[in-house]
Amino acid sequence: MDQVGRIPEGVSITTLKIIKRDQGNIMHGMKSDENGYAGFGEAYFTFVKHRAIKGWKKHGRMTLNLVVPAGVVKFVLFDDRRDSVTKGLFFEITISRMNYKRLTVPPNIWLAFQGIGEEENIVLNIANIPHDPDETDDKSLDDPLLIYHNWLL
Repeated sequence: MDQVGRIPEGVSITTLKIIKRDQGNIMHGMKSDENGYAGFGEAYFTFVKHRAIKGWKKHGRMTLNLVVPAGVVKFVLFDDRRDSVTKGLFFEITISRMNYKRLTVPPNIWLAFQGIGEEENIVLNIANIPHDPDETDDKSLDDPLLIYHNWLL
């Protein structure tokens, strides 16, 4: 199953194209005229080892556009925004080449992700602003009183 739960208000999932070429495939990431594009601040790759979990993190101003060009990554979102119709709900999506999508996450939604693939798992983030540690909030995965999610693999 690729998705579990209700997609949080403001989050979008875009199916991306993989163009087959004999010399090597072309994998689309984002175009400036597509849904989810909120400007360009930076693009970076993060690597997540098999079964490792990164998170919880919430950005106050940054819009994330997450693509998995290699490996398999499970993303979990938690919405605690006061006025959101999806407040208190979790959403999970697994993205890979077999389910090649872009996950657009607006500000103020909690995010964590886990490397599912046994090989290298790579996440590309195309962000609308440059990284600013003052606009992020981090919570420990070890504190179930903050956000509890069962990370079975």
